[in-house]
Amino acid sequence: MNEPDYSAQGPSGGFGPEDLLACYAQGVFPMAESRDDPRVFIIEPEQRGVIPLDAFHIPTRLRRTVRGEPFEVRVDTAFEAVLDGCAAAQGPERQDTWINAPIRRLYAALFARGFVHSVECWKDERLVGGLYGVSLGGAFFGESMFSRERDASKVALVHLVARLRRGGWSLLDAQFLTDHLSQFGAVETPQAAYLARLKPALRIEVDEAALIAPMTGAEAVDWALRPD
Repeated sequence: MNEPDYSAQGPSGGFGPEDLLACYAQGVFPMAESRDDPRVFIIEPEQRGVIPLDAFHIPTRLRRTVRGEPFEVRVDTAFEAVLDGCAAAQGPERQDTWINAPIRRLYAALFARGFVHSVECWKDERLVGGLYGVSLGGAFFGESMFSRERDASKVALVHLVARLRRGGWSLLDAQFLTDHLSQFGAVETPQAAYLARLKPALRIEVDEAALIAPMTGAEAVDWALRPD
């Protein structure tokens, strides 16, 4: 783990959006100790969590849920609200958020430039779950997810994988392997092997419109599970 202390002030000084993109291209990513800590640390884990796009698994019950479309899935319509939801989310594996003020500013700046995307689940015009991450070339770096209703974040993940596959992405980085992600086929890979996969992925030209284009639940399951 590398831990330089960055103020993340933005393009006029400190650690800004361009620096953040360079970190992802080099296989490292930012985190903070807590919501109130003003510092940003750069993390390089020895083992990296990856969700193989060509070996994604959807549990049987979740397939039925996604096909049944209990939520309206939208993309990039409420990024700030998704960020709020992720920052507020807590659970057995996360007692406090790592999304502090500098990180919020960095990702908001990258969202404005089209490098960050949010996948959102809505019910009765209420945001009930979602996720966000960074897209760079053919690599997508998943950052965080949240649910306010059962399966909302899982539905968002299935839609993300389906849209990435439809658009030509080749790498979905999950940062760390968790029990939650293991059910989808996520695996742990040494950082050196991850970097070997990252380099060619960054050179891929993808169809960004595939992320935003409408997709039914049945289409999402089909694309997420479609053989190469």
